[in-house]
Amino acid sequence: MTSDGPRLLDPWLGFLRSRPLSAALVTTGILLIATSYLWIRLTGWAGYLGALSVLVLVMGLVLIARRDEIEGIVVPPISMLAYLGWATLSIVWSSYQWVTAGGLAYLYAVTAVALFIAFTRDTIQIVRSMGDALRWVLGLSLGIELFAGLIIDIPIPYLSVGARIAELGPISGILQTRNQLGVVAIIAAISFATELRTRSVNRLTGILSLTAAGLCIALTRSPVILITAGVVFVAAAVLYGVRRVRPERRQRWQFILLGAAVVLLALAWFFRARIISITNAGGQLDYRLRVWNKMLEFLGGSWLQGWGWTGRWHPDVAPYSAITTSSDKPPGSALNAFYDVLFQVGAIGLVIFVGMVGLAFARSWLLAGRRRSIIYAWPALVLIALILVSLMESSILVEFGWLVFVICCVKASQELSWRTALSRVPPPAPVSDTGS
Repeated sequence: MTSDGPRLLDPWLGFLRSRPLSAALVTTGILLIATSYLWIRLTGWAGYLGALSVLVLVMGLVLIARRDEIEGIVVPPISMLAYLGWATLSIVWSSYQWVTAGGLAYLYAVTAVALFIAFTRDTIQIVRSMGDALRWVLGLSLGIELFAGLIIDIPIPYLSVGARIAELGPISGILQTRNQLGVVAIIAAISFATELRTRSVNRLTGILSLTAAGLCIALTRSPVILITAGVVFVAAAVLYGVRRVRPERRQRWQFILLGAAVVLLALAWFFRARIISITNAGGQLDYRLRVWNKMLEFLGGSWLQGWGWTGRWHPDVAPYSAITTSSDKPPGSALNAFYDVLFQVGAIGLVIFVGMVGLAFARSWLLAGRRRSIIYAWPALVLIALILVSLMESSILVEFGWLVFVICCVKASQELSWRTALSRVPPPAPVSDTGS
């Protein structure tokens, strides 16, 4: 009996240890979380959370089966653990403890999927899986907009599809809002361009994918998304130049670029009224300012520790039910990740969050400028997109935004610790950027 037991488990262990299974789980995880809104509308929260739970369970079994193969797994970045720990601690003073417990469970589940992806796949493999999944997301988004706007010419309110593609937008596809579609399209465009540069897909597939991403970005007609896409394009060009500077001069140029960025931010703030007028973003900004002022009123004496973590807002729970502007219904988030963190986990949580994001970006940018492979530019450009969109949306805190952020944060931490981040001598490049 005892000798037959391990033999019976061998086929299952072999299946769990197979690399094709890990690749399939990664693509499935990205696709499931990126299309969470569609899943929830079609199957309800029970169906979506059931699928996510099964995915996390299988990923856990794969990690156990492959524990002797996977290198470098100790702990996630300390800054991330601090942020998750403080969010968890907020259940102690939360006024809505059951909501906080549910929000934390959801946050942990998405984090677990992201950690599995970061621990089991190298960056080029992650980019390939991201490209495969997001081609489906953008394809479905354009498909349903074409169906609603040109074939039946009727909106589909149940999926928040406005049927306005014939008017050249704005469109939201299967992602509920145009800004959410836009941020996914920008990350998709970065992934598709990386696939083309590394020849991970054939040229026609890469060009068609980039065209679809560009169409989605343009058809959102969102000032936030269009500005973010422009900044990402400029950042990519800057990285291209930095990577061609001789290593001994590279650090000097990094400081010059930092100074230029600060000057540009100061000019943008000085001319903010003109920029808002040109981009026709006044209405969006006015609405957000009213929401933020309401939040600050309710924050009151809880500014240090916040009200308690929720992740997604619950409009039926106080104080979120009271954060309205005129006759509008409560928004689904603070429409700014930093205000959202401040409201939910206070000034302490905000300091930890800013430190975590800043550290992840600094590591990613330094790696992108110092390593020869183009693949290292992907996390840096993705983080730029997430950070910029965070000024007008809270998407980096939950679901797809949080998934991608955790992946970038962990990969940057694996490649470059803070102790070596300011070293003039770049670490040795990996043997290969490709893998199965």
